[in-house]
Amino acid sequence: MGIGRRVSLPFAGRAEAGEMLAEMLVDAGLADPVVLALPRGGVAVAAPVAARLCAPLEVLVTRKIGHPLQPELGLGAVAEGGEPVFDAALLARLRMRPEDLTPVVERERRELARRVTAYRGDRTPPVLTGRDVVIVDDGLATGGTARAALRAVRKVRPRRLVLAVPVGSPQTVTALRDEADEVVILAAPPGFHAVGQWYRDFEQLTDEDVLRLLRRRTDGGSAV
Repeated sequence: MGIGRRVSLPFAGRAEAGEMLAEMLVDAGLADPVVLALPRGGVAVAAPVAARLCAPLEVLVTRKIGHPLQPELGLGAVAEGGEPVFDAALLARLRMRPEDLTPVVERERRELARRVTAYRGDRTPPVLTGRDVVIVDDGLATGGTARAALRAVRKVRPRRLVLAVPVGSPQTVTALRDEADEVVILAAPPGFHAVGQWYRDFEQLTDEDVLRLLRRRTDGGSAV
C-alpha cells in the first residue's frame, strides 16, 4: 500500500484531489496504463490523473446492492463484467442470504446497463489484458463498489492492478490491500465517517458532468 506525503484536508474539490493523486502516480512506474473511473464522483478525480499519465480515461460502472427495505444500507455491489460481491459478515448478522437480494441485483444490473450505454454509447472499451490498470474513485468508505470493480477487472488478467483514491477509511484501505496489486492513497485519516467530510466542495455529479469529462479525456495512444 502506498500513502503519499502529508496532505492538508479537506481537499478543495475532486479536481484538486485528482491532481495531487496524479503527482503520486506519475512515479509509480506504470507501463501503458489505462485509467478506469468509478462514476460518477470518481470521474472528476480520474480526469487529471489520466491527463498527467497521458493515459486513456474510461468509466467502469458499478452499482451498490442495497437492503430491500433500506436501500442506503449497502449489502454488496456489482461492476460491469463482474459478478455481485456481497458483504458476507453483514448478511450473516442480518440473517439474509444472497438469494434474498436477487430482485435488487436484477434491478441494479438494469441500471448498470443503462449507465454503460449512457456513458460509453458505441465506444469500444479499452483492452485491459496485459496492461497496467488504475481504478480511481473519489474515496473509500465501505469499499463495496471498489471491491466489485477490482474483482471484475482482475478477471481479464491485467499486468498490474492499482486502486488509487485521494482519501479512505483506514480499515477499508487495509481490507482492500489483497484485492489490488497496490493501493495508492493520499490520506487515510482517523475519524473517517463519510467521503464527503474530506472535501469542501462535494457536489454530486450528473450524467452530463460525466460525459463532459470523458469528452475531454486525454488519449493515451490506444483507442477507447
